[in-house]
Amino acid sequence: MSGIYIHIPFCKQACHYCDFHFSTSMKKKDEMVLALAKEICLRKKESANENIETIYFGGGTPSVLSSDEINFLIETVYENYTVVANPEITLEANPDDLSSERIIAFSKSKINRLSIGIQSFFEADLQMMNRAHNSAEAKRCLEEATQYFDNISLDLIYGIPGMSNEKWKQNIQTALSFGIPHISSYALTVEPKTALHKLIQTGKISEPQEDVASEHFMILVEMLEANDFIHYELSNFGKENYFSKNNSSYWLGKKYIGIGPSAHSYDGVSRSWNIANNSLYINSIQNDELPSEKEILSIADRYNEYIMTGLRTIWGVDLNRIETEFGKTYLDYLLQQAQKFLDDDLVFIQNNILKPTKKGKFLTDGIASDLFYLNLE
Repeated sequence: MSGIYIHIPFCKQACHYCDFHFSTSMKKKDEMVLALAKEICLRKKESANENIETIYFGGGTPSVLSSDEINFLIETVYENYTVVANPEITLEANPDDLSSERIIAFSKSKINRLSIGIQSFFEADLQMMNRAHNSAEAKRCLEEATQYFDNISLDLIYGIPGMSNEKWKQNIQTALSFGIPHISSYALTVEPKTALHKLIQTGKISEPQEDVASEHFMILVEMLEANDFIHYELSNFGKENYFSKNNSSYWLGKKYIGIGPSAHSYDGVSRSWNIANNSLYINSIQNDELPSEKEILSIADRYNEYIMTGLRTIWGVDLNRIETEFGKTYLDYLLQQAQKFLDDDLVFIQNNILKPTKKGKFLTDGIASDLFYLNLE
């Protein structure tokens, strides 16, 4: 077992681009915390004889919980699972929740890594995305958090309508000025049924342009690599010894348990996911029932997942593993499908590892989809 992910399904307000499961009503927060703890207990048999290496609080906005509530959930994990001596314990947090007092309180807990949702240091961007914090809060929380935490990641969004290359460079430079050892950065994407989608449809916000996002991505890679960051996953950059252990375990195909509404779990051969409804989740857990669905992954499913995650990471796709784990038919298919990308210098093979070139990195997800094995079984 690699890790436990705990989904905290509450936010102060809804960001315009977000399609994750959350509620802006805190009415059921106390019940939810108890339900999360109970699910942790109910699922302890799933990790028999295995060690927990990471605990990750995601959401939603985990920092809306009190320090006592977060500590309660961490202790529940420790009481029911075998946790390694020095686990990575990450808390996603928003700047407006990270007051001086809370930062100090978190630093005295078992939490040893903060993932802070900055997104942008410009006021207009934050307002357009409907973020709950402002630029001054973003900078203030980083100044204070770096005094108490060594292991900090921050999120930045690129490809925002109206964001020039120079403005994007300023965002990156501001992030670098705080000495943060890990940065996660994502293109602004328009998901169906989000407020952003509606704002674009009604002409109130311009649609993000892929060519702008591509330029921003290349600037991001160049600036971070020049500052000793390793581009170890498509959207993640870490200095040496500061890669996210939680996220790396996903990409490397390790097992994990997802706790909370909408949370996903993976045990190597099957995937399961909890219902994305807070009330139904709480009621099921109170009745000692796990409100989840499960699917057994076919060979093709597992192959496709490995292609997707492998291409996105510094570790690439091991052709020896493809043949050993999935068979020669899959290897032959992969090489056949990859040939056009090899010819166009979008991927390369070195030491029997398939990886995207610098030119191909931004196109990784599209390349991966063309390498998927479909309708075999």
